[in-house]
Amino acid sequence: MKHGLSETCHLFFSTLSNPTRLAILELLRDGPKNVTEISESLNQEQSMISHNLKPLERCRFIFSERRKKKRFYALNKETMESLFKTFTYHTQKYCPTKGKCLTVRGLQKQKKKAASGPLYVNRY
Repeated sequence: MKHGLSETCHLFFSTLSNPTRLAILELLRDGPKNVTEISESLNQEQSMISHNLKPLERCRFIFSERRKKKRFYALNKETMESLFKTFTYHTQKYCPTKGKCLTVRGLQKQKKKAASGPLYVNRY
């Protein structure tokens, strides 16, 4: 049984664990879009996009706004940009092989290589 923060974290990460939802979030970094624009950009059916927008909106990863007859979706930049920054940092440090995370041995080799590299010297 999940309690407190564990339940919140589970919902948070299970919402983000879907590749379509992640693609939507990444796409919305460029600005608000409606379902048709998202569907065309991701080459997926509108019903699939609509289905995946609901949990993103429920968790407030995105916001929606009606403009005339269309609903536009925008990224919650306050939350999501810091997450993207964290993911980018983690990927660069621990998963430099594009999706294959380093083993303990690989991480040790990377640290050794970085330690033997040139030192930064501030000349000013």
